[in-house]
Amino acid sequence: MDSIQRLALGSIVVGIVVLALKAAAYLLTGSVALYSDAAESVVNVAASIAVFVAVRVASAPPDRDHPYGHQKAEYVSAVLEGVLIVAAAGAILNEAWGAFLHPREIDLTPLGLGANILASVINAAWGLLLLRRGKAIRSPAIKADGAHLMTDVVSSIGVLIGLGLALAFRQPWLDPAIACAVAINVLWSGARLVRSSLGGLMDEAASPETQTLIRQTIAKQAEGAIEAHDLRTRHAGRLTFVDFHLVVAGDMRVAEAHEICDRIERALHAEDADMLVTIHIEPEDKAEHSGIVVL
Repeated sequence: MDSIQRLALGSIVVGIVVLALKAAAYLLTGSVALYSDAAESVVNVAASIAVFVAVRVASAPPDRDHPYGHQKAEYVSAVLEGVLIVAAAGAILNEAWGAFLHPREIDLTPLGLGANILASVINAAWGLLLLRRGKAIRSPAIKADGAHLMTDVVSSIGVLIGLGLALAFRQPWLDPAIACAVAINVLWSGARLVRSSLGGLMDEAASPETQTLIRQTIAKQAEGAIEAHDLRTRHAGRLTFVDFHLVVAGDMRVAEAHEICDRIERALHAEDADMLVTIHIEPEDKAEHSGIVVL
């Protein structure tokens, strides 16, 4: 089991602990706002299970049916997590509407609030770890899980502040109102998550910074060639696919052209070991006199 799978498995354990604490907080207080917090934690557990399955699939090596690997499974997981977030928002809004129609008294016991605060602290610590490690290992699923947990933390803080106001001003309607605000925040985070994940599924290009780095590396390392053009990039999980056309002199020996390609690939791999590079060699009459100028 690699580090990504261990992180995903850890998220399941953390999610179950946090869900138990938040469910206890809701049962002890009867607050619909705390119910909304617990409902989001149900999604966290389901999403963490989906992430674990996805990273296990993504870690499988390329095979005959999937010659480019299975990394896109992580994007599928992230999209599923976004859909689950939207479903949780619907459940929260439904419960909040019922509380508006039939207001209920809430009992903000210290034990109930303490359980919710402890759950939020655990979520924050684990969410920050996932964000840091997900960025380091370039895992869309792990980063999405971390971002979701941090959204949950923000929601929990808002819930606690709102409940404090409800208690201070003795306004029971503030409890479902807070739940509605949580649902809107959850919907927003879900929409952003789905948008970023769909970009990976639709072969979105590498970031402008990465493309600039690739162009600069090619320009420095392609000595002996004439130019490079038609650069294309796309992401698939941790991998970045790079392909371009390299123009060389028509009478250049195959071995010489191959050495230039090897030199470029080594330099790109030195910048990012997860780049997969494909270079198409062309003779000088195919030069477009645009694109990447060889230094």
